[in-house]
Amino acid sequence: MIFQKRSTRTRVSTETGASLLGAHALFLGPSDIQLGVNESMRDTAQVLSRFNDLILARVFQHEDIVELGEWAEVPVINALSELHHPLQTLADLMALEERFGGLRGKTVSWVGDGNNVLHDLMLGCTKVGMNVRIATPAGYNCDPTILRKTEELTIDNGTEPVFTTHVAAEAVVGSDVIATDTWVSMGQEDEKAKRMADFAGYEVNSELMAKANPGAVFLHCLPRHPEEVTDEVFYSEASLVFPEAENRMWTVMAIMAAQLGKH
Repeated sequence: MIFQKRSTRTRVSTETGASLLGAHALFLGPSDIQLGVNESMRDTAQVLSRFNDLILARVFQHEDIVELGEWAEVPVINALSELHHPLQTLADLMALEERFGGLRGKTVSWVGDGNNVLHDLMLGCTKVGMNVRIATPAGYNCDPTILRKTEELTIDNGTEPVFTTHVAAEAVVGSDVIATDTWVSMGQEDEKAKRMADFAGYEVNSELMAKANPGAVFLHCLPRHPEEVTDEVFYSEASLVFPEAENRMWTVMAIMAAQLGKH
């Protein structure tokens, strides 16, 4: 487990999940390993492959996870990069299936930053037949390449074209799921004042939830901050944030088992 970026849920879910599977998880933080600094990524990948059956990495640059996967001789799991967060999407989809059952035809609305969490959520939801609506402040759009890929998937999976706007209230109309994330991610602390101003009007509150379909639910990958969602929504019956967090363990267990041929 290589962690360039700290995370409570990713570390605990993976270590606990590995233990439940009868495996042992070894944590390597920034003080334990510096990818590509004292040793090439190729050498690190090949050395770790000789000690471990799996490599899970939570990195800053997406290129790092790609290079690890290129040179490693064991499966590499992307636990997060600046471009993708696939483990979170699996946990989200599991939480939604637990609530709704079938997901085809449901609509998910994103209200927030066009970041890595959104990228995999839009890809994953489209693959299971959900419609995607996105609201991001101007200047915080999602990656255009991933948006094009999602639009291609809408054709393949028979879902509605991706709806994009800069107005949060527009995105949630007709939605069954409202999702958001932190407005200031790790490494963006010096942008906090500007982001707080730019994200004005993006708080998920009861008024915003009321514009969605009856029975709509709320998702947040955590940790959350009070400006992103009110307590009234966060601790409501509509909130799936804690089942969503729990599912990080069950889904990473499934991934590890599948990669080891134990599924």
